[in-house]
Amino acid sequence: MAIANVLVNLSLDRGFDYLIPEALADKITVGAQVAVPFNHGERTGFVMNISDTSEVPPEKLKPVLSVPVNRTRIPEKLIELGSWMAEYYCAAREQAVRALLPSAVRQGKVREKTMRLFALAAEPPEAEPPKTRQQQSVLAVLRKEKELPLKALTVLAGCGESVIRNLEKRGFLASREAACYREIFSDEVLPTTPLEPTAEQRAALEKFDAMGKTEPGVMLLFGVTNSGKTEVYLQAIAKVIAQGRSAVVLVPEIALTPQTVRRFRARFGEKVSVLHSRLSEGERFDQWNRISRGEVSIAVGARSALFAPFTNLGLIIVDEEHESSYKQSEAPRYHARDVAVMRGKLENAKVILGSATPSFESYRNALLKKYLLVRMTAAASGVNPPEVTVVDLKMAASPDAESGEARSPLFSPMLVNAVRERLAAAEQVILFLNRRGFARQMMCEDCGYVAGCPECSVSTGRPAAFTYHKREGLLACHMCGMTMTAPERCPECGSESVRFSGSGTEKLESIAKMLFPHARIARMDADTTRGADSHERILDRLQRREIDILIGTQMIAKGLHFPNITLVGVINADQTLYLPDFRAAERTFGLITQVAGRAGRGTAAGEVIVQTFSPLNETITLAKNCDYEGFFKYDCAVRELLKYPPFGHAILVQFRDPDQTKCAECARAVFDELKGCLNDAIIAVDPLPAPVERIKGQYRYQIMYRGEKLKRLRAKLRQIALRKNPVEIFIDADPQSLL
Repeated sequence: MAIANVLVNLSLDRGFDYLIPEALADKITVGAQVAVPFNHGERTGFVMNISDTSEVPPEKLKPVLSVPVNRTRIPEKLIELGSWMAEYYCAAREQAVRALLPSAVRQGKVREKTMRLFALAAEPPEAEPPKTRQQQSVLAVLRKEKELPLKALTVLAGCGESVIRNLEKRGFLASREAACYREIFSDEVLPTTPLEPTAEQRAALEKFDAMGKTEPGVMLLFGVTNSGKTEVYLQAIAKVIAQGRSAVVLVPEIALTPQTVRRFRARFGEKVSVLHSRLSEGERFDQWNRISRGEVSIAVGARSALFAPFTNLGLIIVDEEHESSYKQSEAPRYHARDVAVMRGKLENAKVILGSATPSFESYRNALLKKYLLVRMTAAASGVNPPEVTVVDLKMAASPDAESGEARSPLFSPMLVNAVRERLAAAEQVILFLNRRGFARQMMCEDCGYVAGCPECSVSTGRPAAFTYHKREGLLACHMCGMTMTAPERCPECGSESVRFSGSGTEKLESIAKMLFPHARIARMDADTTRGADSHERILDRLQRREIDILIGTQMIAKGLHFPNITLVGVINADQTLYLPDFRAAERTFGLITQVAGRAGRGTAAGEVIVQTFSPLNETITLAKNCDYEGFFKYDCAVRELLKYPPFGHAILVQFRDPDQTKCAECARAVFDELKGCLNDAIIAVDPLPAPVERIKGQYRYQIMYRGEKLKRLRAKLRQIALRKNPVEIFIDADPQSLL
């Protein structure tokens, strides 16, 4: 008696046992999607395991009804990975399984695309053969090509569709419907061959060969920007494919996907597939099926590409592994880097984590010999690293000593002169400011009114300020997404003395256009990249040198390789430095180092100007000198004392409800309930309002646990998260932000 434990999509966090009928025995495996009777209806679910015993009496077991035709089958190792994710990240098993599949695949609503193919009829009619030039051309093309879709046939034969339809009607051609994939690549790429590796690249590849044998199965490839990490990735993948196995490549930003995919397609051609959220439902459906059917060997994409359904996985690469965008914001709140390590372990696949500024967690694992540490310290092209200069904005923004005129708080004289010099030399410039919009707030100078979001607050009685977007004439809350038309008069007193203060990328763009009127300037942030291919269009223009100055947020700070960019200006390095988050300094150091690495990747010397109000701050100084080890020791001194990561794990428990008192009371009750799960290795922080206290009308309280030996606490937290509670409770294991 074979019994399938089936997980149906009802968020019950449990599977149900069903008999496997003999007629379906060869179709039902772990991971198969099946139709089962449930209550008085029918539901589909996934087989989590198969056994020969059940706690349900045999006479009460119902049989599996069917295996839907052309429906999903999740590889068994991915099912195992999903179960681990549910336990570790305190989520329901159904939530974990949903994360493994694109919605287009999971819901079964998308159908395969079809196209009509034309061929010569098997038995031509006895009627007089075609005599026109176009008709004869169609027949000649099909004698050579055998079978072609309509559009391709019209192009090759040099005729219109009516000619082909007429030939079919007269019996000279036959046609049929055939499944096809939606086209996602609109450009052609020139094939490339492996480069001769540098000494450091060769050493890294030799270490790669030893992984899983004499070395750990996870490599931290700690390489400075422009050191050639991508070539190591490409050659490592080639080794894996030669062994008949597959590879997954993760990038942190969709903005990086087009450039990365192009490089991988140039090397591996049709073996490359893509998985990310900017694809249409149909495109994602097609790409997932190409992988599932074994038609490709490489999947490239953002976070969700980690779950590409390969059954012979040999390598996972996590590029820019330090990036917080690898963290999922909804349950299960997994971190793709850490799940990649676990998937590699389950599937006996090698894992490469690459970064110029590794996460503290990965670097400490390497120091402890849990990961293999491979250093790449020199630029692959042999060029020197860019020269970094720190500018004190307190001095640069003060009135000019000679003219007495006020200077722009965004552009120091040094940065203005440097930009002009690069433009004169026909070189390109990046200006980095990690805040979008035109101004941070709208304020009335007469009554002091500040336009704030009624649904969000940063502290009690202090609404979160709206950001002003000048081009659209809108005030927008970047926390909840609420927007409203920007008023011309103060809503409180009616005064016209409305002032916009603070700066974002839109304002930076506006000032740059005044300072550099002849420059071609583009902006790349969340406001300008809402279209499906908007990232690619901007980067293509940059590649073709149709953009002189690119202004952007953190999406331009890493991974991009454009040799003609010789100057990077960091407009305000303090923006993320003083946030109430233990990772604030680490994030700032990484951003400065990463964006600085975009300069001087070609033959011309690179230059980086870092503007800051805190020029003597240790983080800024160490970033200027690219001293990662020094920064690691500096920032870890306090973390180790307080058991913050990487010297312990952290779990953030957040409570949300429109009623502040109810939210606070529930947080206190859960805190008291969990006291019995604590030990001497765990530090518990009493319930407190979150740094951003209210979002979308919901108050937010949180408890933080950090330390070691969290298994018992984690199990109890999972029970609490899955039960019915008086307020919403969210569990975030290994949080990347405390805000």
